[in-house]
Amino acid sequence: MAKPEPGLTLIGGGRMGSALAGGWIKAGYGGPIAIHDPNPSDLLQGWETGGKIALNPELAPAGILVVAVKPQIFPTILDTIKPHVGPDTLVLSIMAGITLDGLADKLGTDRVARAMPNTPGLVGKGMTLLCLPEGAPEGDAAMLRDLLTPLGDVEGPIGEDKLSAATAISGCGPAYGFLLAEVMAAAGVAHGLDRDMALRLARKTVEGAGALMMDSDELPSKLRENVTSPGGVTKAALDVLMRGDAMPSLMEEAVGAAIKRDRELSGD
Repeated sequence: MAKPEPGLTLIGGGRMGSALAGGWIKAGYGGPIAIHDPNPSDLLQGWETGGKIALNPELAPAGILVVAVKPQIFPTILDTIKPHVGPDTLVLSIMAGITLDGLADKLGTDRVARAMPNTPGLVGKGMTLLCLPEGAPEGDAAMLRDLLTPLGDVEGPIGEDKLSAATAISGCGPAYGFLLAEVMAAAGVAHGLDRDMALRLARKTVEGAGALMMDSDELPSKLRENVTSPGGVTKAALDVLMRGDAMPSLMEEAVGAAIKRDRELSGD
């Protein structure tokens, strides 16, 4: 098997890894992309057949190494990851909970960074949080922003002390949006709508609300007020959703739980 030239190497081809790779491919990333995954999906195998990636090539130092595995298995695959780390390798982790100091210690290099992308990056609509250590080499932030921009917007670099809370919003956030569409559709079915129709309505409504919010200079709270007539139908629904024990307090509790779990994973 040919030895790949130093380029972009991705460890882990699961949902997030595939979202990252898919974003790079769609954006026309010009360098070599090597992906290492012990059980490659049909999607990854199709990309290899199409000449878009090299799947499980010979282990070799990378120019940029992106580690996209679950943090729980990171310690068990260090022997697989370390051969990719050369003296000039820039390591980018998208693992929740593994700190910059932890990465540097485990991989034997101080040239590390963290990013928290989200799955909408697969369609170029993602939000990625970027975090680098103090004193990072000049140009590393710009290089990583260029790498991550095809996935959508990049926020940062931000301090590592803010990363857990920011991840609970943007990293976990797509699941909150999917859940909203899911429960809206289920409520429609419960009140007599056909399931397929309810799903179409929920999906398109969530999509449209997001697009309107991004296209508007007004705050989300103002947009909500704009569609809420006093004494109207929407007001009746929001009176339920916004009561003290409902959506606002539940979201705060949910974000707190995500932050707590992130810190547990980091050992804090």
